[in-house]
Amino acid sequence: MSYKIIGDSCTDLPKELKEDIHISLIPLSIQIEEENIIDDETFDQKSFLKKMKDSKECPKSSCPSPQAYIKEFDGAEDIYVVTLSAKLSGSYNSAELAKKLYLEEHPNRNIEVIDSKSASIGQTLIVMKIKELSEKGKNFSEISEAIRTFRDNLHTKFVLETLETLRKNGRLNNITAVLCSALNIKPIMGSDDGMIIKLDQARGVERALIKMVKYVEEDVKDAKKRILGIAHCNNYERALFIKDEIMKRIPFKNFFIAETKGISSLYANDGGIIIAY
Repeated sequence: MSYKIIGDSCTDLPKELKEDIHISLIPLSIQIEEENIIDDETFDQKSFLKKMKDSKECPKSSCPSPQAYIKEFDGAEDIYVVTLSAKLSGSYNSAELAKKLYLEEHPNRNIEVIDSKSASIGQTLIVMKIKELSEKGKNFSEISEAIRTFRDNLHTKFVLETLETLRKNGRLNNITAVLCSALNIKPIMGSDDGMIIKLDQARGVERALIKMVKYVEEDVKDAKKRILGIAHCNNYERALFIKDEIMKRIPFKNFFIAETKGISSLYANDGGIIIAY
């Protein structure tokens, strides 16, 4: 059976997956004041980060329309859609509506919409798992069931360089943000059933990253069977640092590093590091 994997543009792909003919991404858009930025191949990260820093307002993201998903459904018998957490975006609901509308006219197609309950590199790991199972010849039902179990056992964590985005969108008051900046406090964040939560904090990025590694040591299971995904926002050297710190402590089967696109850059901000496993 032919297959296709569709992700929204919060899915941060390494280079080899960007070139895979079975994988396509549907762009979200980001509004910064009066400018609308499409999170596709035209996205300019450095320009975006500068605009985000200069703006007094928090950028707002918009999910793809159902029609944008429907346009990608043709061309395969088995279709898998991986979206940003439904608790963070309307992308999942839009994909579900697209599925309903499409199947009314194409009832013999198979479409599975997966709420990643994650973002960025967590979505990437789900895409990779679907590809792996498809290439092994698993059928649609087997893959759909396996991928939900895989999703439910994923962990996503990230360290922020700055709290400005959280301050601008009302998650922090100005006094807290200013104090954290003055004291060089960096938060360690995680995901709980698709919601962003604060796990801990530390003074300085390096200490925060090391503390994040300790959280990985505590909750990882069967590391030798897992792949470590790392996404960085404009700081490849920091991605290499966290890769080395994790891999020398935890025997992951493999790892890969990707650069954040627009939506992930909005969440992580300049210098942010996201990991999933």
